[in-house]
Amino acid sequence: MTLNIFIILSTIVTGFLLLSPRLSKLAVWRATVTPLASIIGSGFLVLAPILVSDYGYMAPLVMAGLCLGAYLFGGAIRFNIFLRNIEHPRQDIWVTRLELAASWALVFAFTISVGYYLNLFGAFGVSLTAFDNHANAKLLTSAVYILILIVGWTQGFKALERMEYSAVTLKLAIIIGLLVGLTCYFYQKAAASALFVHAPQLSGWPAITLAFGLIITVQGFETSRYLGHDYDSNTRIRSMRLAQIVSAVIYMIYIGLFAYTFEREQFVLSETAIIDMMGIITPILPILLVAAALAAQFSAAIADTSGSGGLVEELTRGRIDARTGYALLVAIGLILTWSANIFQIIAYASRAFALYYTLQSAIAARRAFLAPGNRLKGAGFILLTMFGTMIMLFGNDVESSNR
Repeated sequence: MTLNIFIILSTIVTGFLLLSPRLSKLAVWRATVTPLASIIGSGFLVLAPILVSDYGYMAPLVMAGLCLGAYLFGGAIRFNIFLRNIEHPRQDIWVTRLELAASWALVFAFTISVGYYLNLFGAFGVSLTAFDNHANAKLLTSAVYILILIVGWTQGFKALERMEYSAVTLKLAIIIGLLVGLTCYFYQKAAASALFVHAPQLSGWPAITLAFGLIITVQGFETSRYLGHDYDSNTRIRSMRLAQIVSAVIYMIYIGLFAYTFEREQFVLSETAIIDMMGIITPILPILLVAAALAAQFSAAIADTSGSGGLVEELTRGRIDARTGYALLVAIGLILTWSANIFQIIAYASRAFALYYTLQSAIAARRAFLAPGNRLKGAGFILLTMFGTMIMLFGNDVESSNR
């Protein structure tokens, strides 16, 4: 009972702090919220059981590698923003072509990521009910897809987008509550000398390709690139860097506590495994997690659907309007929902975003060689482009890696 009260109080206090006028009106923070919410959104729900089950005591090191890789890709995008290439691109035919390819890659990545978000929404939506099975989860996912299409087709997403800051605040507050509960549980285990050190189940190339397939779980920082109508370039650079640092700290604490607290038999390969595991700590955490999951996945799906439709209209110069873009996204999402499981969708989304990051790195490399005094950075961006290509080609899902 005491732990429940402590978790609830920490969640409420965090929520009030995030909603306080001083913080909520601060430009850097508001610019940080969007990428931060994306980075520690869906990944937070599925990542820990996968990492610890497959990598054992090495899970924190793998998590650090994912955060570092994401930070480096973020560096390429920040470099592009710094040179004002996005707002005022220089007349270079290769950069122009790469920018166009990157925009279409982002449309493709958005389409798959919405499938990722909404399939998690469906799984968590039925998880604490009597209808908890894969078929009902997919039906709920399909129903939300249809709802999004109807709203987007008839009214646009402005009304739903206004929910974003509140949904983000709820999610971040609940994550802090979860970390408080997990820290208390870790302390109890440590005091009783009952912590666990699990041997890795994967090694070598399968372990590397699985890590490649999990890059989607730390994705989201690229949203800062598209906030130019609200914030100047310096604010976006600072906010992206801050979001990546804060999310890395949260992820490292989370995985560091998680990796040594639970028995291997408690890890189940399912999208909602985290619910049962948090229920071991205290019954209040599964309820809070489901609330956070529903708010996070719905708001993220709305943001990416809206962004995808708008990009399609812009890239086709109005030949395909945003509403038709929404319809195409929903059609592809429904096919994904009924033909693939969540772990396969995670790997597909990771490859799609890896393609986008690869193209952004190539743009940064080209710009670096065009700008005086940036050749060393240009060489680094070329290496990053090669790294992104490897992720795109070889990223694998957890089920295939364990075969």
